Amino acid sequence: MTDQEIDRVIEMAWEDRTPFEAIYMQFNLKESDVIALMRKSLKRSSFNRWRKRVNSGVSQKHLHKRNPEISRFKCTLQRSITMNKISKR
Repeated sequence: MTDQEIDRVIEMAWEDRTPFEAIYMQFNLKESDVIALMRKSLKRSSFNRWRKRVNSGVSQKHLHKRNPEISRFKCTLQRSITMNKISKR
């Protein structure tokens, strides 16, 4: 993966509303791969904070924890994402 792709995966992992399934769809990384990438890329305290948030219930990183009314991966104001390509408005 390029540095830009790694940065995007980390950004998506930090976003509460972006589920692991969206990361898998775009980058072909399973949840365990994302966790390993985050562990390798972040400071230990940042990684621990992220894991605590993902498992807290506040985060909707897992589709089964999500409110069924949410049917999108991203904010409507966010740039359009098509598979691995991010396009400008």
